[in-house]
Amino acid sequence: MLNRAARFFPILRELRSRLPHGATILEVGSGALGLGEFWTGRFVGCDVTFPSPPVQNMRAVRCSGHQLAFKEKSFDAVVVSDVMEHVPPLQRKQVVAEVLRVARKLVILGYPCGKAAFDLDQKLYRDYRSRGLSPPAWLEEHMLHAFPDADLLRELPIGWKTQAIPNESLRFHYWMMRTEMCRLCDYSLRFVLRTMPNIVERFLQQADREPAYRMIFVLTCEPEGGHA
Repeated sequence: MLNRAARFFPILRELRSRLPHGATILEVGSGALGLGEFWTGRFVGCDVTFPSPPVQNMRAVRCSGHQLAFKEKSFDAVVVSDVMEHVPPLQRKQVVAEVLRVARKLVILGYPCGKAAFDLDQKLYRDYRSRGLSPPAWLEEHMLHAFPDADLLRELPIGWKTQAIPNESLRFHYWMMRTEMCRLCDYSLRFVLRTMPNIVERFLQQADREPAYRMIFVLTCEPEGGHA
């Protein structure tokens, strides 16, 4: 659970600081939880399947990121968290194009970025195997393709600007994932997160530095004829 907080807390800070109350939000590749694990507002979540009932504040829509079932500029903001590394490399730009198509002014993409992050996950995968543990499904999928890097967002439509935010240093990510292999440690971290979320968030912010395991890219669109 701590690893999900580590990747979603920076995204939630961006949403809160950039969007007015009542703004419409889409999360691509949300699964049954997505933002709803930490975000209390309503949002739309889309995925190819929902293996468990979605959280109450999500309106679940089944569709693929390659062909989103929404009209152009349907949402004030679109979030894509830890999805792009699961998409085959030749299809990643199509997903980015679809996300930009349905967003009005804000897109937030976070993903494990580059070779160093991929090498670290390979090391983590070996750690699971050496302990006789089954790697989680998401880590199994991470082994299938090299991770995307910042070049994925190099060519954006006119008007879109990008800000890159480091999320989880490589060292911290490895420590956190190793810690979560221990059930007692994992339970303890969950308890602290539930009872003292603000303190945990400040702690996690200290780990958001280079060299980073994940990068969060904040894409903003400047209105035609003026500034935001």
